[in-house]
Amino acid sequence: MLADSYGRVATDLRISLTDRCNLRCTYCMPPEGLDWLPAPTMLTDDELIRLIGIAVGTLGITEVRFTGGEPLLRRGLVDIVSRTAALAPRPEISLTTNGIGLARLAAPLREAGLDRINVSLDTLDAATFVRLAKRDRLADVLAGLAAAASAGIAPVKVNAVLLHGINDHEAVDLLQFCLDHGYHMRFIEQMPLDAQHGWRREDMVTADEILAALSAKYTLDPDDPDARGSAPAETFLIDGGPATVGVIGSVTRPFCAACDRVRLTADGQVRNCLFARQESDLRTPLRDGATDEEIADLWRRAVAAKLPGHGINDPGFLQPSRPMSAIGG
Repeated sequence: MLADSYGRVATDLRISLTDRCNLRCTYCMPPEGLDWLPAPTMLTDDELIRLIGIAVGTLGITEVRFTGGEPLLRRGLVDIVSRTAALAPRPEISLTTNGIGLARLAAPLREAGLDRINVSLDTLDAATFVRLAKRDRLADVLAGLAAAASAGIAPVKVNAVLLHGINDHEAVDLLQFCLDHGYHMRFIEQMPLDAQHGWRREDMVTADEILAALSAKYTLDPDDPDARGSAPAETFLIDGGPATVGVIGSVTRPFCAACDRVRLTADGQVRNCLFARQESDLRTPLRDGATDEEIADLWRRAVAAKLPGHGINDPGFLQPSRPMSAIGG
């Protein structure tokens, strides 16, 4: 198992397939983009599948989520999903994406074995989308959501980050849009993971503010707290259910004590926390001929050193050197 010294066991592996992205969301990266990881440092498809196989077959990982950057930009994504689905025991396979290109890839991904998908959608207004993402691609995201639902991927979840003065007034509209289309809505507090290190607490719309905005139209009742487990989202029944909305209060309502996640970057580094300031290199020993058990032991040691929490609210908190786009969500 991948256990840490606080009794938590990692069963959810988040894998960044690339640090590249075709949007420039203000809370993630600057308009001009970033210097991408050099191609030779990136894990190949075969290296990736070998590491996933070790995680699933030896270390107790039961869910694999592919992230980015933007994972749909990774050539061979469909084959990677297919090869992951062929592993024994088979993990649950999910994907977090901005939705651009999903209209074309949703059906092939579902056929390859993709179980669930999360699509980022921060606004329903085209002008606001351009302001946030610096690209005029709202129609592509909406088409991708529809294609995912049509392909039978379930549930289709929508992730939204609200910012004061930009899209904070859209909470009700976003939730109603998801209710109308059968998507599951999740609001996420903005986290200090932007490349510019410009995160300000006053810009962030908090979980309490989100719930207050939604409560102006809907009756929200906490869902069964025992059913949450290690899930990051607090869920609330909407007008008595069965529909729910999730709120991820990473900053104001941290859930570190129940965290079951571990991350693998596109260049083969293990991160035992989204906000970790240290990484453990698996790529070098992998390429130097290490055995599966040697790699598994390195992975165990990396997770064993996990801190009790992310420390965002500590006076001495420092953002990780890598931005979200190079870590994976």
